[in-house]
Parts: sequence; C-alpha cells; structure tokens
Amino acid sequence: MPRPSKHDGVLYRRKESVIWWMRYRDKSGERQFESTGCIDWQEANKKLRERLTARDENVLAVVRRGEQLLFQEWADHFMANYSQPLIREPKTHAANGRAVKHLMNSFSSKPLSALTADEIELYLRTRLRQKVRRETRDGFIELGPIKPATVHQEFRVLRRMLNVAVRKRLLSANPCWGVEFPVRVKGLFRPHYMTASEQQNIEFHAPGYLANAVRIIAETGLRVYKELTPMRKDQIDLMNATVWIPESKTENGIAEVPLTDVALQAFRDQILLAGPGPWLFPSATNPVGHQKTFKTAWHATLRRAGIPYFRIYDLRSTYATRLSAGGVADEWVTQLLRQGDAKVFKKYSQMKLQMKREALLKINRQANEQHKETERPN
Repeated sequence: MPRPSKHDGVLYRRKESVIWWMRYRDKSGERQFESTGCIDWQEANKKLRERLTARDENVLAVVRRGEQLLFQEWADHFMANYSQPLIREPKTHAANGRAVKHLMNSFSSKPLSALTADEIELYLRTRLRQKVRRETRDGFIELGPIKPATVHQEFRVLRRMLNVAVRKRLLSANPCWGVEFPVRVKGLFRPHYMTASEQQNIEFHAPGYLANAVRIIAETGLRVYKELTPMRKDQIDLMNATVWIPESKTENGIAEVPLTDVALQAFRDQILLAGPGPWLFPSATNPVGHQKTFKTAWHATLRRAGIPYFRIYDLRSTYATRLSAGGVADEWVTQLLRQGDAKVFKKYSQMKLQMKREALLKINRQANEQHKETERPN
C-alpha cells in the first residue's frame, strides 16, 4: 500500500531561477510539475490553491486549456455560440461583430489568461484618441473622433466575452472588473421616466395605433419590438384579462402577463383598429406581415407634442418606476418585468427628483414622540 502524501502540493524554486514552481498530484495520483510564472510566493501559492481546487472539482483540464487559449480562438467561439441568432437579436450580433473586429486588432494573438486590466484601459484610451475612418471611392477619409459610447460598447462586449469565459472556468477572474472607463459617457443607462402629463400629450398627438401602444407598454412593460409588434390577436385573452408571450428576449420573458383595466381597453381599441387580420399591429406596406418599427411615428409624435426625444423602449422603465413608486416590492417588480436578474431592476426603476420631493413631504419629524397631557399641580 503506498505511503500517504504528506503535502497536497508544494512550491519550490529551481537553481538559478527566481520563478516559483509547483508540484502536486492530479486526480489519478500522477505528479504534475508546472511553473507558476510568479516571483512572489503569495501569488504562487494562490495559483497552487487554484490548481488544487480545479483538480478537486474535476475541471483541471478546462483550466489548463484556458491558459493556452488565445483571445482570437475564444472570440471566434463566442461569436459562433453566444452571439448568433436565435441566442441574440441579429442587430446585437452585428454590433458584437463590429466590436470584436476592433478588439482583435489589439488582442488577437494574446493568451486569454494574460489579459490584464491595465492593458484593457490602455486599449480604451487608444481607441478614444482615434478618429472615425470611412471608406470612399478614393480611399479612406478621417472624420471626427470616435464617440465614447462606441468605445464603451466595445468594452461591454469584451466584458461579456470574459464573463462567459469565467463561468466556463477558462479564467479565474474577469480583468474588466478592475477597469475604470476613462471618460464619462453621457446618458448611458439612464432611462427617461414619462410623466402622466407627458403621456397625455403624447397620446393626443399620436396616431391611434401608437397611442394604444404607449398605453399598453406603460401598463404592462412589454418589450416593444420583441413582444408587442409581432403579437397576434389570439395571444390576447380579453375574458381573463391576460396576454400570452410565447417568445421573448429571455427565458423568463415567456409568460402570461396580467392586464390592468387601462391596458385591457387599449388592447380592445387596437383590435378594432387592426381590422380582420391575425396581427395586432398589421403592416401598412405588407398585407400579410406585422409592423416592424414605430420609430418614424414616434419621432414625429414627440416633435408635435414638443417633448424632447427619448426612446419608446423607456416606457418599460416608466412601468417599473410607477410600480416602485406605488409601493410594490422590488422582488415583485422584477417578476412583473419578467427579468431573471434582480440587478436589472435598478436599470429600469428611476426615482425622479419630483418623486423624491413628494416622498420627503411624508417625513414625520415627531416620530417616536408621544404627545402627553401635562399634569397640572394641585
């Protein structure tokens, strides 16, 4: 019977070397000798612990593969398996492709595990100094500087790619977590809250079908182009005041959505307006198709109403904000939004300044104080 091992793994240095090496046994009991690539003993010991944890969890081969994987190989794998329709929308896939094209110019030959936060920040600063290049018949011409929002989109795609690699155990941590974007991106992730007066003004100046869509989204939180525009009339149950969503952006989005009285009336009005076809929002140009976009009508309606432009998708955040302001618990708001991650709720629900002022009016400055009658001495 073999003698039990005294140590689970050890660190040592070779002669005339400052690099720490590690020795441990794999799942089959065979000795493994590897360089940690670290000069500092603490860092080397951390790497040894990660190796032993990966061995015990039967993912040692995956971790080793991640250390040998090039960024270009992982980018190709990500685009083929995590970006293609039907996993993502075609427009999202196209945006990911544009971002990956620029990322490949800087990181294609670099090992995935060798990416650092400093290198990513240097890439972002370099991109922000570059100018937009447009191809013409006479060659490329340079226009203005690249917008920070464009560079931030590339950073978000990179962060998403590396997050998937972390979940697959190809990386121990995402270097993007330590990156600070060099400049402030104006208006990023700040949905507009539509007030009640704005909604009345928009509905007054909007064509009938768009006014119905505004009421429906503000009362149900439906996704505009993934759930509402392709909706068929047979998905609507007027008797039970529900609507069935068979296809959505996420798995949690596939559900039965309850309707308020306002939403129910908006659906009735739109069914009458749509006519005899199967679609709730039939196309004006394609007799057998549904409407694809509200963008032109939405722009024109806001212009006639004298309201600064905001995305029609922000009506979904208006729905979440109104629920939150009405006292609905955050967990229920997340369920009603049909989101899997509660963190997304913070993106949609916005407590505006006026709402905060109204909340401040409810302050009880005499809390925990009892008004007692003062006893008069005899």
